[in-house]
Amino acid sequence: MIGRVAIIVAALLVGTSSLAYAQSNMTVGKVSANDATDLTDARVDLIKSALQMTSDQEKFWPPIEEAIRARAKDRQARLADMATEIGDRSPIEIIRDRNPVEFMQRRADALAQRAADLKKLAVAWEPLYKTLTPQQKKRMAFLTIIVGREMRDAIEQRRIEANDDDAVF
Repeated sequence: MIGRVAIIVAALLVGTSSLAYAQSNMTVGKVSANDATDLTDARVDLIKSALQMTSDQEKFWPPIEEAIRARAKDRQARLADMATEIGDRSPIEIIRDRNPVEFMQRRADALAQRAADLKKLAVAWEPLYKTLTPQQKKRMAFLTIIVGREMRDAIEQRRIEANDDDAVF
């Protein structure tokens, strides 16, 4: 029991520090490829540590890790494309020059890519998930809730900071 608590605490610390790191570097185009890879490595290690897979379960892990890394790589590519598109233009120039139809098409393409990546991840997880013990499933659910909550909080914080930056009188 103490070992499980220690792993959960470690997972929280790694998850929180990873998300704090990500929050501090979430400006479009400011996260280097190495930073993104390091963050993905931390996420993969966190999940593996929390699950404490058996040797029989480990054989299901490679496709999951591959899907996690592919999602992260595609996200980084989307951010880089966005940074290229924005360039050095001001927010007013971006809004003024925006073609709403092209914007919707790019957004639809990005959402389709994200959906495809998420579907691949779900398919990769399915065989392993069927073998997890009830305790492993609880740890996985716990990680999902904590990470989801942290990401939501990070997004909200970015919105608040953006609104503060825009409120110049």
